Amino acid sequence: MELLHLVATPRSDGSNTLRISNAVIDCLKEKYPDLKVTTIDLFHADVPAMAGNKIDTKYMIMQGGELKPSMISTWSDIESYILGFMRADMYLISAPMWNLSIPYALKYYIDTIVQPGYLFKYLPDGTPVGLASGKMIVVKTSGGNYAEPPLKFIDFHEPYLRGIFGFCGITDIQFISAYLMDITPELREININNAIEQQIPSVVANI
Repeated sequence: MELLHLVATPRSDGSNTLRISNAVIDCLKEKYPDLKVTTIDLFHADVPAMAGNKIDTKYMIMQGGELKPSMISTWSDIESYILGFMRADMYLISAPMWNLSIPYALKYYIDTIVQPGYLFKYLPDGTPVGLASGKMIVVKTSGGNYAEPPLKFIDFHEPYLRGIFGFCGITDIQFISAYLMDITPELREININNAIEQQIPSVVANI
């Protein structure tokens, strides 16, 4: 059983998000003693950019053309990240809310791996079909409370992740959310403890 942990917070040991994610991993290890965890720290990983001649390569692949040797060598960096993602059985994303959405490092990674012919394909009529599978847990923290009105409608974090990974075929996505991180230390600890003590056991029981 392989878990891919995508870390989209730059604060390392000072991260409130990772406090919760580490508890998720501990709980998963209790349930799956053979669990192997692969971690990608997205703020420090050398994720290749989808730019330059990689764009031409992408469209060549979409059109079923033959890749030139130079294309193959530059595309191999992209493909290694894609294959690393597809190899996992489960996914854990540690992503605080930044400016109502996800951190840019996570978006950068998603733009690298979500490629036609790998994570999705198009049917002859243009209908997209996801090629990925597995279960996903997202640990989400935010300064305010976006779980209910008046702020719920400007939460673009959860809808985007459900949308993009659902598009790729991963529809079993569960969120563990800790709100009010920036109000007072007391509220922060209450919400972190709620996530660890109440939300995690419930989510992991269904994984």
